[in-house]
Amino acid sequence: MRSFFSIEAKGIAMTIKFFNDPSKLARLVGLMLEGATVTLSIFFFTLVLAVPLGMLIAQGRMSRRGIIRRPLSMYIYFMRSTPLMLQIMFIYFLLPMILPFKVDRFWAVIFAFVINYAAYFAEIFRSGIQSIPVGQNEAAKVLGYTKGQTFFRIILPQVLKRVLLPITNEVITLIKDTALASTVAVADLMTIAKKQVSSSSSIEPYFVAILLYLVLNGLAEQLCKFAERKLDYYR
Repeated sequence: MRSFFSIEAKGIAMTIKFFNDPSKLARLVGLMLEGATVTLSIFFFTLVLAVPLGMLIAQGRMSRRGIIRRPLSMYIYFMRSTPLMLQIMFIYFLLPMILPFKVDRFWAVIFAFVINYAAYFAEIFRSGIQSIPVGQNEAAKVLGYTKGQTFFRIILPQVLKRVLLPITNEVITLIKDTALASTVAVADLMTIAKKQVSSSSSIEPYFVAILLYLVLNGLAEQLCKFAERKLDYYR
């Protein structure tokens, strides 16, 4: 029994390699911050590209023309029904076979994230647009507004207000999902954490990763709350 506890104590001591050494901890945090910049890049490009794409898909999804509506419905069903990890791997290994040029793994991940999240945003926007009373379109038509003016000046501000909460949830989920980029060895926060755990035989890098994800999600949540306050004028 005594030897068992001594081995256990020794094992615990061996795992603490960063928190009791400020210089090693500083180097670890520096490496993790480099990974966090890649994580933020994935988050930024996905959000900037997936939101407008989702809006376009939502418009097509509500089209009266079946030739437009049905393929988009199948696309949304496929993207929401299969794991994002599988989509990333499928795109990463498939694109080099069908394209005449090599695709960087980072951009393959961005493409996978964009088409995945665009499907979710499309359904969010569709539900928001359909919640607006039809009478508002008719009233705008009577006042001489074009379809574009009606959408951007009357419908869209109300839709943004109504869908802000589900979009906030998707934004927070997106930050966590960026860890899936590690499946194809993109040097994001999670990939760096895994490498450091493997090389040091310590789980301390995972604790640092948790703290950084908490900070990133906290900042994203505050930005969403700021946007919500800005839209409070429209009730």
